[in-house]
Amino acid sequence: MSFSEITAHISSVVWGWPMIILLLGTHIYMTIRLRFPQRYIFKAIRLSVTRDSEAKGDVSQFGALATALAATIGTGNIVGVATAVALGGPGAVLWCWISGMFGIATKYSEGLLAVKYRVKTTDGHHLGGPMFALERGLGFKWLGILFAAFTAIAAFGIGNTVQANSISMLLNESYGIDMYLTGAILTVMVFLVIVFGVKGIAKVCGMLVPFMALFYVIGCLIILGMNWSVLGESISLICRSAFSAQAAGGGFIGTSVMMAARFGIARGLFSNESGLGSAPIVAAAAQTRNPVRQALVSSTGTFWDTVVVCAITGLVLVSSIVMHPDIDYTQGAALTKAAFDKLPVAGPLIMSVGIVTFAFSTILGWSYYGEKCVEYLCRRRKPLRQRMVKVYRVLWAAAVFSGSVISLSTVWNVADIMNALMAIPNLIAILLLSGVIVRETRHYLWNGNLDAYSSDDEGTSSPPSTR
Repeated sequence: MSFSEITAHISSVVWGWPMIILLLGTHIYMTIRLRFPQRYIFKAIRLSVTRDSEAKGDVSQFGALATALAATIGTGNIVGVATAVALGGPGAVLWCWISGMFGIATKYSEGLLAVKYRVKTTDGHHLGGPMFALERGLGFKWLGILFAAFTAIAAFGIGNTVQANSISMLLNESYGIDMYLTGAILTVMVFLVIVFGVKGIAKVCGMLVPFMALFYVIGCLIILGMNWSVLGESISLICRSAFSAQAAGGGFIGTSVMMAARFGIARGLFSNESGLGSAPIVAAAAQTRNPVRQALVSSTGTFWDTVVVCAITGLVLVSSIVMHPDIDYTQGAALTKAAFDKLPVAGPLIMSVGIVTFAFSTILGWSYYGEKCVEYLCRRRKPLRQRMVKVYRVLWAAAVFSGSVISLSTVWNVADIMNALMAIPNLIAILLLSGVIVRETRHYLWNGNLDAYSSDDEGTSSPPSTR
């Protein structure tokens, strides 16, 4: 058995039903225990665009959210949803949406812990994430080290090489642009951003994310307008197929409920990263008065990623097949291309710009995640930490180029395995510290103290006037 086959087998095992049940179970458990935090989503959206200059942190709450969204909204929102539809049928779209709705509670929880247990480094930067929740909250330093190591490795796969490869292959197949040229340009662009650290990444993402999301959503809405006559039928088909095994209209073959649920939930989890432990790393750098405020802001990432973007993508794909039964729906990438090709000229452009911007922003966001994990592993020695961060940035840029020009089937499998190994320690922290999450939520949110300043940890402090 080849190495590629071995990694593919391991990946299918670690991302099988036990992992899906663990993740979705955590989503549901935290939703119930936190009294359905999804009901605060509009308050959270308002907080995400409210700047608090008096709060301590490295970047604004919106900057932290934009960086997290940049890493989260990637090719999985386009091709990943199509893969779920191809393998699990139209019902997979609803299960993807459901996983996103419940995932809001988990994203809230991990964001809260990130700020609650963050620390300030000797050079004045804030550092946090699941590794600190495990170390400071539970005393599991060894598990924090494992999480940081897994994340630093996984970042080179799912957050770097596979994204760069998506860009170079798209531009080569659609416009004939040489993959080496794409790799060279992409490498320079990425390095020019990450060399400025989180502030540079947050600034670029703050401008790029709203543009790319708005451009893509408007394009999808235009296609849905063209498919308006079958939109009701498509929504009905998605709902029916999610809960019943049946042959579907528009050329779909019959799929089981279990298949629809499995692939829909899995794609939703891959897309929004709720429970993975990546987004809390940048949430810890946010300027926020208390852990709950940033937790609310962080939760909006799952809302935008899955509840909005993935849902719209799913509707576009299913309605396009119902409208055009000749579309080949058995391959995710082919399904995506065919659906967008139905909109002359603008359709392929929307897909191209979407994939390029989504993938590029993902590379930037994950570079920060990996870098902060390296800092965690070397944080006791400042000279070593600074040197390793510089080395990591150079390696990151080099990986962008290599990812643009090589085949990555094995890299995908290794990245998926590392992602699963990231999620397990993070979920342990969330579940074992759920009492802390509830206590903080009760004090700041349920008791009406959302504007209060926290001073019970190193990372969140009182307003300047009280210092």
